[in-house]
Amino acid sequence: MSIPIKTPDEIGAMRVSCRAAREILEEVSLAVVPGVTTGEIDKLAARLINDRGGRSPFLNYRGFPGHICISINDEIVHGIGGARRIQYADIVKLDIGIILYGWVGDTATTIPVGVIPATVTRLLDKTQEALAVGIEQAQAGNRVHNISEAIENFVVSNGYSVVREFVGHGVGRALHEEPHVPNYGREIKAKLKPGMTICIEPMVNMGRAQVRQLADGWTVVTADGKPSAHFEHTVLITEEGPEILTCLSEKAELRTKS
Repeated sequence: MSIPIKTPDEIGAMRVSCRAAREILEEVSLAVVPGVTTGEIDKLAARLINDRGGRSPFLNYRGFPGHICISINDEIVHGIGGARRIQYADIVKLDIGIILYGWVGDTATTIPVGVIPATVTRLLDKTQEALAVGIEQAQAGNRVHNISEAIENFVVSNGYSVVREFVGHGVGRALHEEPHVPNYGREIKAKLKPGMTICIEPMVNMGRAQVRQLADGWTVVTADGKPSAHFEHTVLITEEGPEILTCLSEKAELRTKS
């Protein structure tokens, strides 16, 4: 397994692309309101990506037809923008990336639309906490499986299940680089070294872990129809600890490092 190690100049370029991805995600999140279509959300993201001089790493990737992934309620990942209108009390997963100056920034969040049930709020909170738990293990000298085990143990201890068919990944010049970063198990034993950049992205189901794919060939949903949540950051491995490249708040970065 060959895992790219970025140079200081390359890391600087990735900081730019990752910040752009997060800024776009924050702006698109504000447009997620009842009545808007997922197609309108996709078009907004496309415009914001283009305005920054970038392009979507998702569009046409293995044939994917959207600029971003928009997944609602029991949809886990790879939802395609279209005519569906967002409803009050939906939870909407936005997975957004940008290629800027040849480097990829990749990030995701789950947005509650208005007031949602307390049980679903807890799912979102615990999934976001699972991401933080995983990032804490992204230390130079640790192994990828330290991240995987930490996330799985946290998720299961809170009564939820981890999606196994889709995992985090290395990122840089390409959207998907080595290593795979599962949210479960001990399979990936690659050592984490300074200069590596990885996407950590727990996908957590309220019910069972099993999934199924819809007829569009892309959208993945929970097999039992229960809600799923998804959060993602691009993380740089450093000698001093993990640096969240797709985080706009320095205080949030410091909390994760502490």
